[in-house]
Amino acid sequence: MPPLPAAQFWIRKLGLRPHPEGGFFREMYRAPESIRKNALPPRYAGRRSYSTSIYFLLISGRASRFHRLRSDEIWHFYEGSPLTLHLLAAGGRHSRIRLGRNASAGQVFQAVLPAGTWFGATVDRRGSYSLVGCTVAPGFSFADFEPGRRAELLARFPRHARLIKALT
Repeated sequence: MPPLPAAQFWIRKLGLRPHPEGGFFREMYRAPESIRKNALPPRYAGRRSYSTSIYFLLISGRASRFHRLRSDEIWHFYEGSPLTLHLLAAGGRHSRIRLGRNASAGQVFQAVLPAGTWFGATVDRRGSYSLVGCTVAPGFSFADFEPGRRAELLARFPRHARLIKALT
């Protein structure tokens, strides 16, 4: 299924390309300075930029699959349908954060996802898309990206099997 015309506009306009977790992205900023490995917590294998940011576009009917990062990540809502972030905490608790413009409906413009949290995302409205931004600090490295493996997540969070199957 090709992206919707409005989504295609943003994909072309922003120069987005497919992201391994699902959706489309483009890195917009990578801090020119970095933090030395010995100044970072042990979970990092090497130097990291102070901060990075990307545009990220997700189309309804597709998902940003479960994954986690070694850094905190801030999601920012820009355009399109509201988007739901699905978080799985270490104790097995599932929570949702809805990004969007309607504060009366519980939507927020920004959300912080703590380092090590399993999360994925879905677009709330059928036939739509969500355009968001993600800021990571210390900066993103694919060495810090861990995709969710269905069998492992099901064993760890059996109460959320339906969600895990949808987002892996």
